[in-house]
Amino acid sequence: MHKLSLFAKPLALVPFLLAACGGGSDATTAATATSPAVTSTPSSTSTNIPTVSPTPTPAGGAVAPRAVTLNKSLAAPWGMAFLPNGRLLVSLKGGSMVILSPDGSSMEASLNNLPAVDSAGQGGLLDVALDPDFATTSWVYWTYSEPGTGAESGLSGTAVARGQLIGNVMQNISVIYRQLPKVSGSGHFGSRLAFKDDKTLFVTLGERQKGSPAQDLSTTLGKVIRINRDGTIPAGNPVLGSSARPEIWSYGHRNPQGAAIHPVTRELWETEHGPQGGDELNRIQAGANYGWPLVSYGCNYGDPVGDACRIGGGVHVSPYMEPVSYWAPTSIAPAGLVFYTGSGFPQWQGNAFFGALAGAALWRVQLSGTTEVARERLFGELGERIRCVRQGPDGWLYLLTDSGKLIQIRD
Repeated sequence: MHKLSLFAKPLALVPFLLAACGGGSDATTAATATSPAVTSTPSSTSTNIPTVSPTPTPAGGAVAPRAVTLNKSLAAPWGMAFLPNGRLLVSLKGGSMVILSPDGSSMEASLNNLPAVDSAGQGGLLDVALDPDFATTSWVYWTYSEPGTGAESGLSGTAVARGQLIGNVMQNISVIYRQLPKVSGSGHFGSRLAFKDDKTLFVTLGERQKGSPAQDLSTTLGKVIRINRDGTIPAGNPVLGSSARPEIWSYGHRNPQGAAIHPVTRELWETEHGPQGGDELNRIQAGANYGWPLVSYGCNYGDPVGDACRIGGGVHVSPYMEPVSYWAPTSIAPAGLVFYTGSGFPQWQGNAFFGALAGAALWRVQLSGTTEVARERLFGELGERIRCVRQGPDGWLYLLTDSGKLIQIRD
């Protein structure tokens, strides 16, 4: 089991006040986190003139990054994927996707023929990813909160669909996977997509605020699964028992909203929401149990925040996997994840980046192998709940915010 390095000296020490999935602001003392807030659709504006944010102080003499707003008219964006022709495909919580121009400033097409979503609360159209062979197959994959019908009316669950993007039209759409079972409620759907080098697909699935099913291997609530691109089950998944679902790759997850393949080890990593504190950055290993809801560095809602209230004592002793890093006593609500491999910021090579919903910032984590050695909170002055982080083909970082902005991080 790898070791945690939580108290490594940060590159930029910024005190903060954070809430599990809601807003937050900087403060000199920590405060008790609140329950996750329901995501709402922000108002939009038609103004797309690029604006530049205040520039943060660079660390170690490096060129300071700046945030350039490319678009501020997106209706609750959630995920994005860069198309080979330079355009950007963006998923919108309400249930559609849009195709943006290469500079991100204008909408060139809207895809409104997608399967219906349950957009209540944290639900909606979630992540989007291109097939590894998109140039020849045109397949696009997305996750969404699927409403139940018939006997399952009033219930919902995370589903995976795919379609072929032909020109500006999504065709040959089908649902290839459904989380089991559908349940009541409107929270903790997950969900991010990441392709393994063998072109199988990882999907992160939340436990739908139900807790204990994350440990139940007969369900896929609170799991990371691995499936083929057509939704069938590939060879090589861990064998977890006769009653275990064969698609399960790892379990004991709460609400994983970030996923990325490490550029060196080629392993899956993820970011995950804890309760009151206990948000995690995890290296995902086949068959591993990440502890929820039996152990967490966070506390149950309503408990006084502090070490004494940590669920199960906090430390993830065997058989539970210790996170690479965690945030306590307050939450940042991490969203998205990318490992930087671009040339624009050579000092950031190999660093992990992800957004914060509660803390309204971009986080950078510097790693030595599988150990955190430093962390830095960036662009808190933007005051934005950052939902998705991607590296563009130009080597810059791109952010989506709940307020509807597409932001480029560049020199």
